[in-house]
Amino acid sequence: MKPKFNLFEELRWRGMLHDAMPDTEELLNNECVAGYIGIDPSSDSLHIGNLASLMILVHFQRAGHYPIALVGGATGMIGDPSGKSEERNLLSEDILAQNVEGIKRDLQKVLDFDNDINPAKLVNNYDWFKEISLLDFLRNVGKHLTISYMIAKDSVQNRLEKGISFTEFSYQLIQGYDFYWLWKNHQCRVQFGGSDQWGNITAGTELIRRMEGGEAFAFTCPLITKADGTKFGKTEKGAVFLNPERTSPYELYQFWINASDDDAKRYIRVFTLLPQAEILQLEQAHEEAPHLRILQKTTAAEVCRMVHGQAVLDKVLLTTEILFGKPTREILQQLSDAEILSVFEGVPTHEVAMLAKNSSLPVVDFLSESGIFPSRNEARRSLAQNAVSINMEKVDENYSLSHEDLLHQKYVLVQKGKKHKFLAIFV
Repeated sequence: MKPKFNLFEELRWRGMLHDAMPDTEELLNNECVAGYIGIDPSSDSLHIGNLASLMILVHFQRAGHYPIALVGGATGMIGDPSGKSEERNLLSEDILAQNVEGIKRDLQKVLDFDNDINPAKLVNNYDWFKEISLLDFLRNVGKHLTISYMIAKDSVQNRLEKGISFTEFSYQLIQGYDFYWLWKNHQCRVQFGGSDQWGNITAGTELIRRMEGGEAFAFTCPLITKADGTKFGKTEKGAVFLNPERTSPYELYQFWINASDDDAKRYIRVFTLLPQAEILQLEQAHEEAPHLRILQKTTAAEVCRMVHGQAVLDKVLLTTEILFGKPTREILQQLSDAEILSVFEGVPTHEVAMLAKNSSLPVVDFLSESGIFPSRNEARRSLAQNAVSINMEKVDENYSLSHEDLLHQKYVLVQKGKKHKFLAIFV
């Protein structure tokens, strides 16, 4: 079966091609083949740095090829020296097992494991390495790669001055055997990865050639960095994860919204599946009105939808409208109790004594007694200036709060001026 489209051309215009072995393009344009990406289970969730290389596998599957995601349950016990300046802490078997399960859940968000034609496969290299003894591995695999070949790899050279343990030095041989095992058992012809993985990937193609006389191929994508040179995927809180328990969907959305214009032009090509014609139109619209942040908003919505689904995206957009737009009381009333607390996380809160039924509380008393305003006089002054809103509606000094104002019978949102919001909790 022929591929549905030219994968190389698709990835090239998106800026997702860094290097490939000779004849890789011809193979991928003429045959539907199996290919894989390896994922390091050092965390219980994928982060958006992983998503950059994983998107290659998404396009690979869309073209009709057979994607394999390999979770390194065994190699995670070793540690990949690529891109690392010092020895990495080794994880226990129990923690690695938990991390593998978390990564499985994330992979199912972006790859299709259920279609009848070319479903994605998930494998764990611990499943085959647990059956291999050290002596068998050294005798049957280790003898095929020389020390001079292995030491010439950039991932090793960059660590020689500071020192590299035999454990991490052996990583490329173990990853190479992964490629060989998938080539042998799943007819896997291509390995994909970031540009820092070139040495490990080509070690696999060399092992396949030397052990079986077989042919395999390598394809790498550029490492994503920000335009200012800082690390991609990091915020003040740390890495941006796909697991909503590690990074909320709202925070994931805001990461893309806050991208610079230069970064946004690259991100929309790498992290969305929008077709070229549509992206070119969006780029033109962005050039004409950069203040509208069209590229940022589109990328944020597309990634959030892909990772968390349309229903979650709708909630994120509602949250964004409440915090940064001009929401109405009716929009606030759509939020659940938990969503109110989530939306207004970080907004100053003030506890207020619960209103008796059928009673009311003059707004000046409410604003001063809750501590939202330091005094009754300052509350009156702001009310006179039309600068106070209760649940997003302007009020004056004559207004009194009643039970009808309480969202979920206990919350009132107060806004002072254009930017300052407070959440009153009636207890």
